[in-house]
Amino acid sequence: MSLDHFITLGRSGLRVSPLCLGTMTFGEDFGWGASEEDSNAMLSAYLDRGGNFVDTANIYTGGHSEKIIGEYLRQRDVRRDRLVLSTKFYCSLFPGDPNGGGAGRKALLQQCDASLKRLQTDYIDIYWLHNWDQTAPVEETLRGLDDLVTAGKIRYVGFSDIPAWKTAEAQTITHFRGWAPIIALQLEYSLLERTSEGELFPMARALGMGIMPWSPLKSGFLSGKFRRGGSGDIDTKRTDLVGVPSESDYDVIEAVAAVASELEVSSASVALAWVRSRPGVSSTLVGARRVDQLLTNMESLDLTLSAEQLKQLDDASKPKLNFPAENNETLAPMIGFPGTTVDGRTVPSTSRLST
Repeated sequence: MSLDHFITLGRSGLRVSPLCLGTMTFGEDFGWGASEEDSNAMLSAYLDRGGNFVDTANIYTGGHSEKIIGEYLRQRDVRRDRLVLSTKFYCSLFPGDPNGGGAGRKALLQQCDASLKRLQTDYIDIYWLHNWDQTAPVEETLRGLDDLVTAGKIRYVGFSDIPAWKTAEAQTITHFRGWAPIIALQLEYSLLERTSEGELFPMARALGMGIMPWSPLKSGFLSGKFRRGGSGDIDTKRTDLVGVPSESDYDVIEAVAAVASELEVSSASVALAWVRSRPGVSSTLVGARRVDQLLTNMESLDLTLSAEQLKQLDDASKPKLNFPAENNETLAPMIGFPGTTVDGRTVPSTSRLST
């Protein structure tokens, strides 16, 4: 697979690369990001290899990430219509202003205009609600987003880090009111964070939303830098921000390293290949602070894990999901259709509740 092996995002006609370039690191404003020079080099490395999907947010490095992308597109004369450019709203850049952030109509409209200005573009391809604004009626948010679609300022709507029940409610409203639907979800997902499999994954698949995992390497824990009992080549800036792996995390890290050693590839490639293999996953967000890190991440597109390797990683990272996920997976079929075959699965003739 390559970056120009395009896939459709959710139940939409939008075609995107299997890896999306995440730009949270663009800008050194907070002391841990990439310089403008390195940011531009990463954009070039990604686009030159056929990638077409770049993601940012108004809050990333205080708006600097959007500015870097906007300047890059202007100076390099990149064909804007060939690029799928997405950004997010919700976070406020103006402390003390009650309407500086959030998902109310006034806030989202002015945030969109500000992002368009920083990005130096006329439209945003996907506009993501970055988090759940519990003070704004979801109907108000959805109507404002639909108006932005009608006005030509955005093309599609996405949700990021919103509870499954609230996202399902929102998607139902868009369906019945004929508003622009939610085509994709951004959520944290990796071999070290699989709890979204309980509610978010099945909801997204049922309601036509593509899943875009962020932090697929769990803040670098799955990159190959960490080894139990030793620090290795670890970025102290990142550990100050995200901590270090737990003992249970190291069980998964070692399983990834074992597969990587068997295949003679990096741990990062194995972890990313596993994420790409998951049902419902569309494009995976990858970020970096240096070009070499980005190139390593892109190498994962050359890797396909065997069924045995996938099972090895699945078993090592099996999550404990919230009720009723396990009940629905195991107990419900046993007592609902005993002695029959449903969707290719043979259900036992007796259940553990039988007397």
